[in-house]
Amino acid sequence: SHSWCPAPVCRGRALPASPPGPACAVGRPLRWASSFSQPGPTESDPSEGQVFLSESCVKRLLEITEGSEFLRLQVEGGGCSGFQYKFSLDTAINPDDRQGQRGGARVVVDVDSLAFVKGSMVDFSQELIRSSFQVVSNPQAEKGCSCGTSFSVKF
Repeated sequence: SHSWCPAPVCRGRALPASPPGPACAVGRPLRWASSFSQPGPTESDPSEGQVFLSESCVKRLLEITEGSEFLRLQVEGGGCSGFQYKFSLDTAINPDDRQGQRGGARVVVDVDSLAFVKGSMVDFSQELIRSSFQVVSNPQAEKGCSCGTSFSVKF
């Protein structure tokens, strides 16, 4: 089967689109390194300092990453609900980054962003009009927008 998109993948910019196909989204926990959670009373929270990766997310990451590349998840101010998720491919680890992997796929989140996404799942969603990485079932989010990229925080 030949690729439906003749254009070469442009590395380091936008995430490449994917050919259509079924997406299996069965989630299993992604265990972060022990440095990911702070010692103390917060450890009683099972989702403390953890982000989960769905099967489809792992599969897609293995398809598009090369060498030391990983998926970076950031939370920024903006969007229609106050905060928005930003995904990019990266190779540089910063001192305040926390990283985890599952099945060879790596996701890196900086400490500030982690506070907004801990306990949530990263999924790769394929639809007729678009395919994208998304944060789903985020326990820190009060409500999200229909596009799945923006959210507001529980206070």
